[in-house]
Amino acid sequence: MRLRHLSLSSFRAHTRTEVEAAPRVNLLVGPNGAGKTNVIEAIGYLCLGKSFLGASDATVLQRGGPHFTVEGTFEGEDRPDVRLRLAFVPREGKRGFSNGSSLDRLADLVGRVPVVILSPNDRDLTAGGPSERRRLLDTTLSQAFPVYLDDLLKYRRALKQKNALLQQLRKGRALTPGTMEAWDEELAMLGGRVVERRRIFLDRFADLLLEAYDLLGTPGGTPTLEYQPSSGSDSESDVDGMRRSLVRTRSRSGDLGRTLVGPHLDEVLFQLDGFDLRPYASQGQHRTFALAVRVAQALYFRERSDEPPLLLLDDVFGPLDPDRTRVVLGLLASGELGQSFVTAARAEPFEGVVPFEDDAHAVFHVERGGVTRLNSPLSAPLSS
Repeated sequence: MRLRHLSLSSFRAHTRTEVEAAPRVNLLVGPNGAGKTNVIEAIGYLCLGKSFLGASDATVLQRGGPHFTVEGTFEGEDRPDVRLRLAFVPREGKRGFSNGSSLDRLADLVGRVPVVILSPNDRDLTAGGPSERRRLLDTTLSQAFPVYLDDLLKYRRALKQKNALLQQLRKGRALTPGTMEAWDEELAMLGGRVVERRRIFLDRFADLLLEAYDLLGTPGGTPTLEYQPSSGSDSESDVDGMRRSLVRTRSRSGDLGRTLVGPHLDEVLFQLDGFDLRPYASQGQHRTFALAVRVAQALYFRERSDEPPLLLLDDVFGPLDPDRTRVVLGLLASGELGQSFVTAARAEPFEGVVPFEDDAHAVFHVERGGVTRLNSPLSAPLSS
């Protein structure tokens, strides 16, 4: 789907902002601290129900504001318009709305408009710890399959309960007979389904990653993916296998006060030509692989719903060489990957690559929480 109109109220630097978006590339330029990232953060709020920057709702609320709201109207090729709204009131929390009706859960926002986010933090996707790659799986699958998000949330709640019991056990407190076994059964059922969906996804995602490398014109190197269960054995990653691994590690889990196996600890190994990317790849290979992962993510959403997702790109072109920048901008301009919102301090790299004279694209100057549409990138005031 495409975002047609965005409205922000008391959201970070934006007291009141309205944006009429173009269907393909929407470039947000302006000085640092002007509020460019705030705009795409707000779009992310509507798609995910939270800040993709990890900020708390209270932090996002503009100082002195009674509450913040974000509202967006989305349109699709063969489906009716969707109007999503998210509101946060201190001491009352967040509420989500779809076409004016209150949603039972904030999680019900997730997946209505799939989104792919590219940021400088994507370096952690390939070079960081396993939690970064698990987040990729969970963010993608939660948007594609509501049942996956339900199972994941239930698994996390069950894990929290079991770990609390393990802490009690570690302190020498007695447990009601059968209590630990009951939680292990819950974790095995939920965790087994989570892992099964992850594996099915990665089988398809591996092919899409190869396609993404081709689209980016990346010379040399074949990317591959490998799921590594925390149990150390593929045979212990389905429901029955998880039961066995939970029983096998129960004594040590009691000693340490935490659950030692399950999808919350699994890893996805990124490889290039058979070598583990994390310790061996160059800086350029890390950047290319992470970029290809995001392109593959967009291809996956497009394949799932017959419509591309929204793309949010926050200051990602600085580290890229000019040739790679032109390739990525060409993909964005084609609309093949979806409607995009791009922040940048300078507009020059986009001139001559994205045809902003076409109404399919738009340039906005952002400063002091104000957003103004421009005729072309070159009419943007110079950033200091």
